Amino acid sequence: MPSPTSHTQNDGRPRLDAATAAVRLGVRRSLESCSADAAVLACVSGGADSMALAAALAFEAKARSIRVHSITVDHGLQPGSGTVAERTAQTLATWGIEAHIEQVTVTDAGGPEAAARNARYRAIDAVADRTGVELVMLGHTLDDQAESVLLGLARGSGAGSLKAMVPLNGRYARPLLGVRRKQTRDSCMARGIEVWDDPQNDDDAFARVRARRIVLPVFEKELGPGIAEALARTAEQSREDEDAFEQMIEEFIEEVCEPAEAGIAVEVSALAHNPAALRNRLIRYVAQAEFGASLSRTHTLAIAALVTDWRGQGPINVPGISVSRRGDRIVFTAAEKA
Repeated sequence: MPSPTSHTQNDGRPRLDAATAAVRLGVRRSLESCSADAAVLACVSGGADSMALAAALAFEAKARSIRVHSITVDHGLQPGSGTVAERTAQTLATWGIEAHIEQVTVTDAGGPEAAARNARYRAIDAVADRTGVELVMLGHTLDDQAESVLLGLARGSGAGSLKAMVPLNGRYARPLLGVRRKQTRDSCMARGIEVWDDPQNDDDAFARVRARRIVLPVFEKELGPGIAEALARTAEQSREDEDAFEQMIEEFIEEVCEPAEAGIAVEVSALAHNPAALRNRLIRYVAQAEFGASLSRTHTLAIAALVTDWRGQGPINVPGISVSRRGDRIVFTAAEKA
């Protein structure tokens, strides 16, 4: 298997193609947050996106004396998955990467996609903790970002979901959110890197695959090129707005909330005198921060009606929480377990 720096010019220097340059630039920018002699973990399935990421990381890490680990998760869901994981790890090892293979058991809880994702991230976190890495790099591309925004729009999930994937979330980094999927494949081809094509990526049973193979191409055909880039820009703008709102709410929440018996109380006037967007976010924030509950829009509006349409109605019961109006306060308490 060729190294990530193979394919040379006539003068012996490595020939740098445009696709590889784009991938390396994304990785280099992510590594700027790392301390000297840090360790980084790359999540590598064997596909073009993650192999291009790993090759770029192996190259960029040398100049910063960064130790590179990789994890390849074998979900055991397809025949030959163990062979793919072994072959991927062997290739990564030839690039100077300390490769780890983790086998996981996937249950049906939450659906096959969610179950596989949860099992995968548990394995990733375990290896990241064990190796003491500062960053965990994921190979999501601009195309993945565009698909996430499109699916969020289709589900009516609100502005929070439209920010899609963030470049850095804790120790999880996504260096390739500005790189197209075609570029990662072109990079692998230019460097002579063999990749594995997951057959599930062509399975129309999955909504994301249908968005990728059917919906986005129709948009490109009917509305013109650049749809994926436009959706990715939507994610950036939504993330800026969402981050600003979150900062405002975190500063504001301390002024309008106070402890209540078995819960927390919010001033009615504070909710009433703010726009609906901020009022609803405050309600969702309290539910999530205090009780770990994610409110649907229907639940949020029902609680907001205790402020905006108060007619003496009784408590609003939502999963895990009971919300009632008591004088000039909206009181959130943990719901009694049956």
